[in-house]
Amino acid sequence: MKTPEIKKFLTDRAWQADRLNEHIRITGWVRSTRHSKAGISFIEVNDGSSVSSIQVVAPKELVNYSEIEKITTGVSIKVSGILVESMGKGQDVEIQAKEVEILGAIEEPENYPIAKKRHTFEYLRGLPHLRIRTNTFGAIARIRSSVANKIHNYFFENGFHWVNTPIITSSDCEGAGELFKVSTLDHAQKKIAALDADYAEDFFGREAFLTVSGQLNAEAYCLAMSKVYTFGPTFRAENSNTSRHLAEFWMIEPEIAFADLEDNAALAEALLKAIIEHVLENCSEDLNFFTQQIDKALTGRLLGVLEKNFEKIPYTDAIEILKKSKGDFHFPVEWGLDLQSEHERFLTENYANGPVIVSDYPKDIKAFYMRLNDDGRTVSAMDVLVPGIGEIIGGSQREERLDILDSRIQSQRILSQLSWYRDLRKYGTVPHAGFGLGFERLISYITGMDNIRDCIPFPRTPGNAKI
Repeated sequence: MKTPEIKKFLTDRAWQADRLNEHIRITGWVRSTRHSKAGISFIEVNDGSSVSSIQVVAPKELVNYSEIEKITTGVSIKVSGILVESMGKGQDVEIQAKEVEILGAIEEPENYPIAKKRHTFEYLRGLPHLRIRTNTFGAIARIRSSVANKIHNYFFENGFHWVNTPIITSSDCEGAGELFKVSTLDHAQKKIAALDADYAEDFFGREAFLTVSGQLNAEAYCLAMSKVYTFGPTFRAENSNTSRHLAEFWMIEPEIAFADLEDNAALAEALLKAIIEHVLENCSEDLNFFTQQIDKALTGRLLGVLEKNFEKIPYTDAIEILKKSKGDFHFPVEWGLDLQSEHERFLTENYANGPVIVSDYPKDIKAFYMRLNDDGRTVSAMDVLVPGIGEIIGGSQREERLDILDSRIQSQRILSQLSWYRDLRKYGTVPHAGFGLGFERLISYITGMDNIRDCIPFPRTPGNAKI
């Protein structure tokens, strides 16, 4: 007999109606149990397909009822029985068990670390292999999976090609130097000072790193296929132990040829709205859970992003708006300084009351590949800001003019790494643009979860690479 997902019985009314009073089978893990003095056990079973669990009613007549009475949270079981309308509150159907098979018991139930009680997220971060069994992390995992699928479908339906850019690279896309080195050299036997001269002995014969971005590689494919995107893991050796930083995270990075910053901004807005619309339509149960348990304003905030046009503000104007606001900001507001989270949130929550795209940042605070504007002071860069967190997307029109690109590269002393990148401007260059969307930051925004470490299955942070 095929075992359907428990979600089918709980949310699909047609499926439910067709199987009422029929013999069905489910498998899953016990969330809670209650045993009555009348000799009936009520078992809540969840298989990960839904926040909600289905109730199994097991009578004392079952041959292994003495074992059923000992079932605790976390035990895996297989249940065969009749699907019936439930007389209890909060559920439409339940299963009258004819057979309950215990598949995996819990050793030392009193020490089971995910017992039926509220745990702090900090405590659960220490149990990344088990926290998925809680409602919160099950809901995050389902939304993460659904959103990833939507992103791929959105790009596919709009003529983009998925490019698998390398995880091991020889260049630093951002020029910030926060890279993890990849090496097969025995560092215990070689003096660190001698390593630079010894890369000929290393696996790749040169310095190699874990990638901080797939952008530069994606540009190569963009300049042959017009519309491409990457979606993969990236790494930053940034020693920031905050709720907004991970050492390993996933990035969505589209690149579009024959495009300028305005085209880039339009794509960013359309993608964000498509994702949020998908979540509202297809993840309603999990989204309602987060609205009820994590952030009461969550659904309204997402609807606000979906329903409003993104306001466009040049960086210079944004600085003037912030100065005139007389806001009590912790970080200074001056032309030439990057905007901080508090500034971004003021622009979205107090000034525009909705999403904002800030453009044309000072060139000295942006990466070498961003197109220099005619004023010589700013570049065609943009940040998409949303209420609640501030920046969610960062992007730019890329510098397609070889002479100007060379001057930017030389100023950062990375010319030797990027001869191949220069070729893209020598052989059929075109205006092109792209952006990066951090997947975990997106999931954090959609779920209302404050800490980005809770938005990835196995977080990697300074001092922590558990599992």
